[in-house]
Amino acid sequence: MRPTSRLCHSSVLTAKLSPIFGHLRSFNQTHKWLVALILVAAPLYAQAALPKAIQAALSRADLTEADISIIITPVGDKNASHLPAPIQVIDSSSDSSSKRVSQPKQTANVNADIKGNAQTATQNNNDKLNEKSHLLQQSTLVTIERRTIERHEQKLHAYTDDPYTYQSLESIPTILGDKAKTTIVNDDGSNANITENSDKTSNINTDAASIKISFSPILNHQSDIARTPASTMKLVPSFIALDTLGADFVWHTRVYHTGLVIGDRLHGDLIIQGSGDPKMTHERLKQLLYKVKSSGIHHIEGDIIVDSAVFKNVTKDPAAFDNSPLRPYNASPDGFLVNFSTIGIKSYPLNDDQASLTYTPQLANYDLPSIIDTRSAACGQARYSLAPQWQTKKLVLNTGLPNSCQEHAFYVAYPYAKDFSARVVAAKWQELGNTLSGDVITQETPYTTAKSTKSTHGLSALSMSPLPIASYPSLNLTKQIYDINHFSNNVMTEQVALSIGAYSQSTMVKNKTKAGSVEAINIKSNAESDITSANSDTPSDVNAANNKTINKPTTSLYQFGKPAVTDYPAALQTINQWWQSHMNTPAPYLTNGSGLCRDCTITAANLSELLTYAYSHPSFDAYVNSLGIAGVSGTIAAHGARLPDSAATGRAWIKTGTLNNVTSMAGYVKGLSGQDYVVVGLINSEQALNAYTARPVLDAMLDWTAQH
Repeated sequence: MRPTSRLCHSSVLTAKLSPIFGHLRSFNQTHKWLVALILVAAPLYAQAALPKAIQAALSRADLTEADISIIITPVGDKNASHLPAPIQVIDSSSDSSSKRVSQPKQTANVNADIKGNAQTATQNNNDKLNEKSHLLQQSTLVTIERRTIERHEQKLHAYTDDPYTYQSLESIPTILGDKAKTTIVNDDGSNANITENSDKTSNINTDAASIKISFSPILNHQSDIARTPASTMKLVPSFIALDTLGADFVWHTRVYHTGLVIGDRLHGDLIIQGSGDPKMTHERLKQLLYKVKSSGIHHIEGDIIVDSAVFKNVTKDPAAFDNSPLRPYNASPDGFLVNFSTIGIKSYPLNDDQASLTYTPQLANYDLPSIIDTRSAACGQARYSLAPQWQTKKLVLNTGLPNSCQEHAFYVAYPYAKDFSARVVAAKWQELGNTLSGDVITQETPYTTAKSTKSTHGLSALSMSPLPIASYPSLNLTKQIYDINHFSNNVMTEQVALSIGAYSQSTMVKNKTKAGSVEAINIKSNAESDITSANSDTPSDVNAANNKTINKPTTSLYQFGKPAVTDYPAALQTINQWWQSHMNTPAPYLTNGSGLCRDCTITAANLSELLTYAYSHPSFDAYVNSLGIAGVSGTIAAHGARLPDSAATGRAWIKTGTLNNVTSMAGYVKGLSGQDYVVVGLINSEQALNAYTARPVLDAMLDWTAQH
């Protein structure tokens, strides 16, 4: 264990102070020395003033103060909180209304923080507890039993070794459900149970006098040092998307056709125009294709062409980051991403020696083994135990399934997004009882450009349908952001980050009605100019040929209202420009949007400013409710197990981040006084950092903040 000192002896701080000490040597007069020492001592003390609980946690984790950046800042009016209702996690009881709600052990002296000078020195601890209890009674509390949380987590972990992918793909309900039961404790001691949306909260401490808040940080330690943030970087594109696109924004995947429909047969091609939808699960893809079938097309004489041109050159090597290409978090984004390019494999024991396997979704024209031998071994990470290998036409499982897995689910990423989506589209089309004479082709080239090289004749040569035969909206951005931040979904974050670059520059506008979102397309007056710019990645002679044959004004809406084609540099530049326009701190450095990168950097001050800005934003509810709740849900659910008496349990909305040598947390905390705080903690270490050891340092940060 390395000892930790109250003073920060980091190389960064030493480098900053060296010029000052060098300058001190030239001082000959005593008063100049005194002035200089005061100037030096003040920042040293500010750097060293970490709370004892955080210092102790750093020592236990074998870390120093140089390894961590923290900034904690009050935000908002304590009498008009913007945060959701706090959640009281109670110990299991068959009659929770007759049992006192367990309170954190640290609350005995909290009242002194609330009442300040109004509190007299003669009050004893019992008076303080009574006053504190009365204060908490004025709050609207969502109550949940600890064992309910534990059972939910155990069920997920027992069934799958990848619970966050499982929840994101299978849409498992949140631990709180859509609505939560809240309890208001009245002054007479009686309980009033009400039901309300958990994203709303009543005013807290209505009987307390309004307190003027200083928005200076209550703790600021090395907040300007750029560090690797891991998944807390997701807070940046997820909020910028809410600001630029709107909480109700949806992606529209449209389907057109060429040729002519006679009876239930299409003599031509079916064109799926990808929109960059972050969550086109296999079930939703089936619904899209069912819409096509409902339009009257059951048989296709031509091909199914998937146009994913909205995102260009975004395919990545899934093994590049950590040599784990089978992990779903390494999947590539795509203009038509299906099921996160991930297949679920479920095992069912048949006998002592074998188990059956089922796959979701199915892949057309691809061999997936249905029976596997078992062996004596611990289940562990099943995907590694099986040593799966994706070959050209089949999946090879190189070892037997551990017999302890029993009924189990695990998820394996397919390495090629476009090939995966093509196989799933073909399988789903067949599953609906339809037929296809040609192939499913996925490409980053608009349909009209690709077909110019393919000879067409007869009915198939007829131009594209003027209107889409199906238009399928995605889940709205609010729901997508929930998956991104609650389950730390990397590839969904990439889809959203790229969409910021594509749709914030689009000519499309959204009109809202009570019935839902109605799409209006703002077509430029110069249609030919719009077509050329939309296909600027194609040769000019090809564009000219297309304009003569298919792309005539008003021929098909396929040519209009499309987002600008974007790639990583363009999307990241859009994010950078947003930051420079809205924030005062220097922009963070991003190479992708998810934080799955070693060269991405951000400061604690960056995140603090962003979270403070978001606090008063119209889309704040969507943003804060996307975060995990300390000790309750999301990637911060284990906070209560790591720190059982934490005051932050149920009172902190947090995004976590974890990589080798990186542990981070950022979000919001509702203090026991009713004051809201923005809290950011980033830990980077050159040593091999054990995340399970480092995370309690940031748990201590949340607990310390919640006690205020």
